[in-house]
Amino acid sequence: MHLGYSLEPGQQTGATLANPLFELLAAIVDGGSIRHAARLLGASYRYVWDALRKWEGLLGKPLITWSQGQPAKPTQFARRLLWLERRARTRMQPHLEALRSDLKSVMAGALNERQLVLTVSASHDIALAVLQRHASEADDFHVELSFAGSVHALHALNDRQCLVAGFHVPVLPAAAPVFLRALKPLLKPSAHKVIGCSRRTQGLILPAELAVRVRTFRDVVENDLRFVNRQVGSGTRMLVEHLMQEHSIAPASWPRYADHVENTHVAVGLCVASGVADVGIGIEAAALQFGLHFVPLVEEDYFVACAHDDLEHPAVRRFRDVLAGPAWAQILSSLPGYRPAGEPGGLLDVAQILRTVS
Repeated sequence: MHLGYSLEPGQQTGATLANPLFELLAAIVDGGSIRHAARLLGASYRYVWDALRKWEGLLGKPLITWSQGQPAKPTQFARRLLWLERRARTRMQPHLEALRSDLKSVMAGALNERQLVLTVSASHDIALAVLQRHASEADDFHVELSFAGSVHALHALNDRQCLVAGFHVPVLPAAAPVFLRALKPLLKPSAHKVIGCSRRTQGLILPAELAVRVRTFRDVVENDLRFVNRQVGSGTRMLVEHLMQEHSIAPASWPRYADHVENTHVAVGLCVASGVADVGIGIEAAALQFGLHFVPLVEEDYFVACAHDDLEHPAVRRFRDVLAGPAWAQILSSLPGYRPAGEPGGLLDVAQILRTVS
């Protein structure tokens, strides 16, 4: 297994990685036959056939099966291989995005020695990754973004591993001792300020055929559905724990609570779309990405925390300007389930944030 990258015109995003084997398998699955796959790939029938034979020889297993009078179809092995590779890339999507962005910064930094760099550790958020690409369009500014759970991101901030940290809390009255217990030790009114970023909706991600049976979080438990959870320390995991308390569901009474864990909203959506899980909790954009049904549960504010001492850092000031600008509002309006915060880029007191979850 060899990984590499190239410098080409145009932009590549998400979990995209070019690989001839998986491009070939995807074309056969999507096209339904070798002839249609060749058309999708812009190649000849003979080229596709020869490529299949080559890969079968390398892998030691058949990739297609056929019977007389029927088009060739991918084998179960080929379908499983394609799915597993896609899942691996989806799980790595935040890291791939970060690597692309860092390499772009290396190139820009070589041309501009005065480039500003903002280091961000943040709870996974699709909009934030789009904002990173937008902000980095300026050659003198780069957002170095790494995703972690809300708790881990705030730990990174306090350990001086980043300039700002992204986290989210639900917009609910008395929204949860769960969030207060996690955030209070990490956010100090005397040491931190909070910057408004966005508001988004979290809810149940599930196939359309389950929509009649599942309208609330309790329905997930009562129907004994296979649940895909998020990692410990993530804001979404805390939301799950809050919902369990709200519905008087004890972890011991719900064995599926921690059976399956993923680290991003997109990975949750892929697991549901592929049938590995029946339902998960995530943002609406992740559900729609895979053509899934979405049941809204709660709105939440996405904030960025910063140390008092770093508020006047040039990269932090530039980032606040980007959040306050019209392009950020436009980005949010284009993403399902997102909208601007009350004052994007504005400063909020930590005590005010903690009161909303107490």
